[in-house]
Amino acid sequence: MHGTPASTAPSRNLFGQPPGLTVLFLTNMWEQFSYFGMRALLVYYMTRQLMLGQVQASFVYGAYTACAYFTPILGGMIADRWLGKRRAVMLGATIMATGHFMMAFEPLFYVALATIALGNGLFLPSLPSQINDLYAPGDPRRGWAYNVYYLGINIGGFLAPLICGTLGEIYGWHYGFGAAGIGMFVGLLIYLFGQRHLPPERLSLPRTQGDAQVSPGDEKRIWMVLAAVGLCVTVFRGAYEQVGNTVALWADSGIDRQFGSLTIPMTWFQALNPLLVMMLTPPLLSVWRKRADAGQEAAPARRMTQGALIVALAYALLAIVSWQAGNDRADWLWLVAFFVLFTTGELFILPTGLGLFARLAPPRLGATTVAAWYLAIFAGSLSAGLVGMLWSRMEPGAYFSLLSAIAVAAAGLLYLLDPAVRRVDRSSTRRQPHC
Repeated sequence: MHGTPASTAPSRNLFGQPPGLTVLFLTNMWEQFSYFGMRALLVYYMTRQLMLGQVQASFVYGAYTACAYFTPILGGMIADRWLGKRRAVMLGATIMATGHFMMAFEPLFYVALATIALGNGLFLPSLPSQINDLYAPGDPRRGWAYNVYYLGINIGGFLAPLICGTLGEIYGWHYGFGAAGIGMFVGLLIYLFGQRHLPPERLSLPRTQGDAQVSPGDEKRIWMVLAAVGLCVTVFRGAYEQVGNTVALWADSGIDRQFGSLTIPMTWFQALNPLLVMMLTPPLLSVWRKRADAGQEAAPARRMTQGALIVALAYALLAIVSWQAGNDRADWLWLVAFFVLFTTGELFILPTGLGLFARLAPPRLGATTVAAWYLAIFAGSLSAGLVGMLWSRMEPGAYFSLLSAIAVAAAGLLYLLDPAVRRVDRSSTRRQPHC
């Protein structure tokens, strides 16, 4: 363990979790507010203000999101070996806040994107990898802590399009970007003032006798399985990441956004996904707990398979709606139905994958292993940018059918991987839990 757990006794703080999880939850919530706030505006800003073509805008969008998930690979290693997780979070948050404020100045656009990506590299793997440090071995609350943490991601993601998106569309893009910067700064302040609720930490070298022991052979098998899961997630993200890219463009051009006399702002649809996460998480957790109590809990890879198939169904729905609408605009309620299916699938696959990487992390490599999860997101985001470039070359119905097929392919790979994940997961649970 990295020092003494911050809390070993049950707490009434945030779903009965330790106070330190509240600090991490709120810090992450505001960081996600800044990220999704900027992301909700990014494609529209490039195509309407900077006057970039759709192909170039989609490529820049994909390249930025890919870089934002590549830099954590180096950032995780730096945090584990030299800076420590706390200093990495504080430094990364400061750099990101600076980058978001730079977005308010048009000549600094590309420099601002690079600055945010660099700060994200230190911040992103270092914050969730502190969750395990909050619990003593055997603490039952550890099992669903990542679901609580994921909820924080989506509260920030829900508020971001409503605040940053509305400010950007109505008052000017730079006001929206500035609001995103303020959100990042608030998250940094919460983390700074919440330090006393977080456990002490040590850097990754050298190992001590108190660390869980993993043989070289076991560690190799863990990394091989995680790499295979990462490949599946890479394929899946090629379809998943289109929500902020080509699906957002379709919401502008292919959806009738009239609600009575009101025209629904296009960025508001970006708030549906996190809103539905908040609505759907409690009932899904209740169902999963009941299944676990009955000895019918789905294995991680099997649950991720189910999620990918549900997302495939969501894109298939958009394909059918697009074909039926033809040259007309489809009713905005179809987009709402898409997000219901899409979000349900997301809850099956993404928190499960993050929790799997964190749980299987070799001793004293928590941030590095969580960073490996973001490497899969990096590769998937890059592929999503390339897939997005096909939008202007295909009919919407055919394009959404392609996205559905990509999600089905990811589901098939996860299904084939399920036995190997089960073996490694069982082996990991027999070892003493570590931080």
